[in-house]
Amino acid sequence: MIDKKKFLLIANQPKSLVNFRGNLIKALINKGLEVHVVAPDLNNNTLRKQQLESLGAVVHQVSLMRTGINPVADLKTLYQLWRLMLKIKPTYSLGYTHKPIIYGNLAAMFARVPNRFALMTGVGYTFLSKNSLLKKTIQFMYRLALANVEKIFFQNPDDEELFFKLKIIKRSDNKTVIVNGSGIDINSFKISPLPQKIQFLMISRLLGDKGVREYFNACILLKKQYQNIRFGFVGFFDEHPDAISEEELKFCIESCDLNFYGRLEDVKPAISESSVYVLPSYSEGTPRTVLEAMAMGRPIITTDAPGCKETVLDGDNGFIVPVKSVDELVAAMKKFVKKPNLIVSMGSRSRKIAEDKYDVVKVNNHMLSEMGIKS
Repeated sequence: MIDKKKFLLIANQPKSLVNFRGNLIKALINKGLEVHVVAPDLNNNTLRKQQLESLGAVVHQVSLMRTGINPVADLKTLYQLWRLMLKIKPTYSLGYTHKPIIYGNLAAMFARVPNRFALMTGVGYTFLSKNSLLKKTIQFMYRLALANVEKIFFQNPDDEELFFKLKIIKRSDNKTVIVNGSGIDINSFKISPLPQKIQFLMISRLLGDKGVREYFNACILLKKQYQNIRFGFVGFFDEHPDAISEEELKFCIESCDLNFYGRLEDVKPAISESSVYVLPSYSEGTPRTVLEAMAMGRPIITTDAPGCKETVLDGDNGFIVPVKSVDELVAAMKKFVKKPNLIVSMGSRSRKIAEDKYDVVKVNNHMLSEMGIKS
């Protein structure tokens, strides 16, 4: 009997494995691979563990701090990943987000995993930080980790170009691939009827670099002019150098009657209650929440930042505004208030773009083909 080839998927949190990589796990299993997943806190998260096992994945836990640099803790992560790989002997490994890419690929190199890959889902806060030492350290670690991978998947061309510019990778190596985000399950996220009253919605962790402050300020300004307009926010507090405070959230709730949903396992009801989706982020890979809103037939307002601007054809399925510009954000939101018919026409275009460009089946098939995985 021939043993199945094994695929190890490395993440920084259990939720993303289920919500963002569930379809990829199923696609890999359908190709005949034995899929292993590893993330922190899986043994303590019975729900996520059960969900992953129900998909057919073999579940493992690793110690991993999602944010910050702690040499002792990070070396522990590297060691645990190396030991795990020596034990299961994967044929393929794929890490996504900063630490799984860096420590996952270093461990895979030490464990001599034959086929090593990385998925860049966005450059994140560390590349935007004003802390030059932090940025240089992260860039050096990436340079080491990506030196011997077969392919690096980027979710937008700006991030790819940044890695070339910073000399983290060489253009001449020809090992980068652009994919259309993580894809969206268009059969799960279906078009829903629009609400009677206009409601804007944002879904995000409560972080400054997601554009939360710009959204809050825009909501407060619009509420002064249009009393019937509603505003919603789905998200949660996170330990982060650029975190939004409880006082900032409370002020916005009181100033514009913001509907704060908190953290939701399923965002579809919140999107259904909204008319227009807003994400004024400073940088993304390809924002998952935008794809979800597009698939459900909602127009988008987002920024001209990497990863965000690729999702919107300005004036077609929404509007693109400059990063950090509250005035431009307010102006874009006003267009939908003054011309509500745009919500219907642009929302319809969003759904069509989601079907044509971001269908998760198409995205995953592209990745599997690039990794040389066949039935």
